[in-house]
Amino acid sequence: MRRARFWVAAMVAVLALIVASCAGNEDEGGAATAATGATGATATGATGATGETAAPTFTTQTDGVLRVGSCLDYEPFEAIQDGDEVGFDVDLTEEIASRLGLEVEWVVANFSTIFTAVAGGEFDMVAAAATIGAKREQTVDFSIPYFDSRQALVVNTNETPDLTSTDQLESGDVVGAQAGTTGAIWIEENLVPNGIEIQTFQSATDGLRALEGGGMTAFVADEPFVGAATEDLPSLAVVQGIDTHEKYGLAFSPENPELRDAVNAVLAEIIADGTYLTIYDKWFPDAAPPAPEYQPAG
Repeated sequence: MRRARFWVAAMVAVLALIVASCAGNEDEGGAATAATGATGATATGATGATGETAAPTFTTQTDGVLRVGSCLDYEPFEAIQDGDEVGFDVDLTEEIASRLGLEVEWVVANFSTIFTAVAGGEFDMVAAAATIGAKREQTVDFSIPYFDSRQALVVNTNETPDLTSTDQLESGDVVGAQAGTTGAIWIEENLVPNGIEIQTFQSATDGLRALEGGGMTAFVADEPFVGAATEDLPSLAVVQGIDTHEKYGLAFSPENPELRDAVNAVLAEIIADGTYLTIYDKWFPDAAPPAPEYQPAG
């Protein structure tokens, strides 16, 4: 059900500035272009309760459908339970799509190739707890940020009960990460120069299982994910948060800036009217409140 929209002038002004900063190299004044590989792409718009245009005209690959690429194995952001897609990113994406008059079609994708996939038109958008980064922005456009995150160090307390910090790692130790993630980049930049070896996995879940089996010294991944994933793995413990100043964004093909702008418009609205906070509290009930920029206006 499409909800009534309550626009906040200040939020819209801030959104305009942020959208401009995310524009990359594409021509913002150019004509709308559908993503490659579209089958029946259709211009779509949304109108607010006050009669104002709530979102720019945009295109999707299939009329009335938002095709979203995600790994769907990264709790609490996205996962499949009893055949259904669940998680923070899932609920946020479904809310965005509802306000744009779209139905979501989830597409399971490999994270190491997910950005080239959306840029190549395999789906309309990526929602996969993806950190905004300069290297990735060479391939995709990102939405405004929607989540702040840190990396974290996970150890097997049966194997290394005294290991509590990356400072204790020694040359020859092996630290795992999911391939293509900012955790892997952090290891490459900060640990590999000290002689630590990196081992990558197609999924973070596979990496944690390997750590549980004693196959490596430690594992690095996003703190919210490992906090949830280790609850049912008693031999593993999150021992250190690593502040990398990461912010998550939704990713789009640079060939479809209109869709990015439309999503930005309703994402700002979802934050401003308090819906974001409701979704956050559902999936992170024991966590600190989100950063001020994700809290309701007024």
